Amino acid sequence: METFLGIDYPTLWYLVVGLLFSGYAILEGFDYGAGAWHLFLRKDLSRRIAINAIGPLWDANQVWLIIGGGALFAGFPVMYATMLSAMYIPFMLFLMLLVLRSAAIKFRSAEEMKWWRKTWDIIYFVSNTLIGFLLGVVLGNVLQGFELHENFEYKGGIFFSFLNPYALMVGFTTLSIFMTQGAIFLLLKTEGRLHDRLSFLLKKGMIFFIISFAITSLYTLTFLHGVTDKFKEQPVFFVLPILAFLAVANVPRLVSKKKYSHALIFSSLIMAFLLMLVAFQLYPVLLPSTISPEYSVTIYNAASSQKSLGIMLTIVLIGAPLLAGYFLFLYKTFHGKVKLDDTSY
Repeated sequence: METFLGIDYPTLWYLVVGLLFSGYAILEGFDYGAGAWHLFLRKDLSRRIAINAIGPLWDANQVWLIIGGGALFAGFPVMYATMLSAMYIPFMLFLMLLVLRSAAIKFRSAEEMKWWRKTWDIIYFVSNTLIGFLLGVVLGNVLQGFELHENFEYKGGIFFSFLNPYALMVGFTTLSIFMTQGAIFLLLKTEGRLHDRLSFLLKKGMIFFIISFAITSLYTLTFLHGVTDKFKEQPVFFVLPILAFLAVANVPRLVSKKKYSHALIFSSLIMAFLLMLVAFQLYPVLLPSTISPEYSVTIYNAASSQKSLGIMLTIVLIGAPLLAGYFLFLYKTFHGKVKLDDTSY
């Protein structure tokens, strides 16, 4: 098996896909979180400002989803096919909600009628909230595993089996961290009475996150089989949960000091460390089988050919600096408080 810097190609591609989806969760997470607060903002002007805070960024942030999905399909086609079979309903809902969310952003301010704006406000709020929740539900199901048999054939239920208790807990935890990050981001982009309102909402969001995170963590450690085995084998990786806990504790401290830019960084680090924990816990498995470990989808039995992975890794080395430069330019250009004008949503 071919390697680069001593790491085999499937493992490198595993890291690439993980990095792409981590970038998506962090950057698009505060977009979804901002939308999940939408109906809690009472005035039409406040809602317009909140939408325009993410206006120049939301469609660019979705690039991470497109590239991540393409990278997953190209690098691990077996995992891509099996995942869609097992999670068909939530993924179809996810795509439908993405379309509705985009339509709400574009159409909400196209007309002045109250009923028109209220309708799109509800659609925008519901779509953002459910997207954040469904992303967590999918992650919860992956952590638990799927009923996979020979040839990675999915034997589980189709319609509502994905709504199991653990997946629901992970769903609420994911939504809560998105809402926390969304409120922090909006505080960086607003001022005046809206800023004060968001400060109040952020406190509620942090309480929601801490409670849901504590419950989910306790359930994971108690009922998820073998979740601590790898940490016992490689104790050095205990640094990941410690760093995640320190990041969680640091966000309220920074918010109390009104250091919102630092708080946003640490809320992003929470997601990064938690996703690293997931990646470490699963590796080299992509989709665990609850029927038998031999039926699990791994980075080795699901990967494309060595030649394909090598070519794609070369493309990553060229494209990654370009993508990073583009996003640095984008966020620097649209830095600062929101000011509405004739071109605003």
